Amino acid sequence: MAARRGSPSCSPRRAASREGSAGSRPAMGPPPEAGLAAVETAEGGAVLLLAPQQALSFTGKCRLRCLYGAVRLLGFAVAPHQPALPVFSPATHCALTLEALPAARPPAADLRQLRAAARAAMRAHRVRRQARVKAMARFSPECAVVLLEHLDTPLTRFLLSYPLMSRVFKPQGKEQPGFTAEDAVLAAVGVVACSPGCGLLLSESTCLALEELLRASCAEDEGVPLILVCGPKNTGKSTFSRYLINLLLNHLPSVEYMECDIGQAEFTPPGCVSLSTVTEPILGPPFTHQQTPRKMVYYGQTSCEQDTERYLDVMKYVFSSYKKEVPLVVNTMGWVKGEGLLLLIDIIRLLSPSHIVQMDVYDWKAMAPLTPEYVHLAPGLYTKGRQQAKHVGTSGAESWKSAEGEGDASAPEHKLLYVHPEFPRAGVAGEARVHSGILRDMSILGYLGQLQSPDVGAVLPLNSLVPYQVPFSAVALRVVHTDVAPTNIMYAVNASWVGLCTIPEDVRSQGDGPVLLTQTPLCDCLGFGIVRGVEMEKKLYHVLTPVPPESLRQVNCLLLGNIAIPICVLVDQQGVEGEIPYVTSDYNYSILGSGKLKKKHFKRRKYDYT
Repeated sequence: MAARRGSPSCSPRRAASREGSAGSRPAMGPPPEAGLAAVETAEGGAVLLLAPQQALSFTGKCRLRCLYGAVRLLGFAVAPHQPALPVFSPATHCALTLEALPAARPPAADLRQLRAAARAAMRAHRVRRQARVKAMARFSPECAVVLLEHLDTPLTRFLLSYPLMSRVFKPQGKEQPGFTAEDAVLAAVGVVACSPGCGLLLSESTCLALEELLRASCAEDEGVPLILVCGPKNTGKSTFSRYLINLLLNHLPSVEYMECDIGQAEFTPPGCVSLSTVTEPILGPPFTHQQTPRKMVYYGQTSCEQDTERYLDVMKYVFSSYKKEVPLVVNTMGWVKGEGLLLLIDIIRLLSPSHIVQMDVYDWKAMAPLTPEYVHLAPGLYTKGRQQAKHVGTSGAESWKSAEGEGDASAPEHKLLYVHPEFPRAGVAGEARVHSGILRDMSILGYLGQLQSPDVGAVLPLNSLVPYQVPFSAVALRVVHTDVAPTNIMYAVNASWVGLCTIPEDVRSQGDGPVLLTQTPLCDCLGFGIVRGVEMEKKLYHVLTPVPPESLRQVNCLLLGNIAIPICVLVDQQGVEGEIPYVTSDYNYSILGSGKLKKKHFKRRKYDYT
């Protein structure tokens, strides 16, 4: 999609009160009792008419195109000159809200011309005459006209083929009473309207922060901002980042995004630190937009508590690719207690952000305001504050603290933007909408969905796809999260999720066995795969991956981390008869590194998001 300079500007402050304005009567608009206007098209789509600032919160998936006026979706303003956008609003996440942007009242002389333009746009997209007449009967020159179409992608077909995921795009809870004809039209497209409370609620502090960041990003004489988003778990850091990126894309051709949350990554499977260039709006959760970042390192775990030094080294390595030409949004982990807060101080000193967005709940006492003075004085995990002693312990982090002058707080001061989320149970990680492990599984499934054919057709089970054959001598192996005896390494690698990486050293085999690394390399990760099998006689790994062949030629290292293949991939594959491969009750649990799944683990994790 081309850059969107000149797209309608959007004021995030209005989104905070959109529910209150949804039913109000604007000038020349439909009366309050008219409700939502949805008209079926000839192709099974729906034409939606929204009065100024009227909104629709919904669950489902569709392809969205603005025919007339302008609408906003998760901060992104959609105008008629833009192509259709895929939109995903699953039951596992906060419902998306489509809102008509305010429009100036046109002169009376232009009304006929505007009505003709709206009719022509509907005619161009094959809206049948009867539907056009019905829509124009409720048309207002100040409203927005949107075309919603059924969306079917290889990803969604693959994801929904698993029984545990089959209701991902179904509405939460009970069906709403009073099912109307408009509801039936939307349901035929794949969209179900829900109450405004299910949509994103932007607090006043959130709107103020978004306005400030938008101003800083569009100012031409202040340099590009580096925005770090932090806070405890379940406070909406990822959602805030998506909204901010979409808001910036209304005015900028691209935004850089650095993912430091290895537990819940935005564009990659879990366990990665990455840097991505974002040019398209983010209109769905992570599993709907898995892609290859510009720079990525596979850390191999969903928490860095056991090896914070390597985590910081990985962060510095990825951050070194940022060229400071466009704004950078940095998402951080929700670990902000104890050593997690000390590590966050180190991260701030490493990145030197211009703005820190601190997500916080009012009764949260474990995290002090990260003012410039506090960051200067507070001790980090590997760096010291201004008033601390000169002694610094030896660690792998010493190589990156030179910018701080041995920990002295000499970096430019940042601007702190305090955000108080106001959605229910904010900050209560144990009461999140969906278990974090399920979201990680969905991201992996979203990545594996790239293996499906782009043509519309039946889902291809993973066990039916032909894997690559990789000689032992062509790649080096390393288990990053634990020590594994060389005699057990094949037990660990078989049926495992691996990072496909490239190291500068030549891989040299010392014999007939696999090439084993003694240390975890700091290297680029080009993608991921599943080791479907190990053929000992021919010395081959069988690897299933969506990474293209031109990139696979650079892969000479397989990193095995503590990220497991989703259980449903093992037990719910279509076309498997008899005993399921790799699933057995007779297992040696003393073997380390193999990503074993005990029987109780199958029962504990429930995919209940309704």
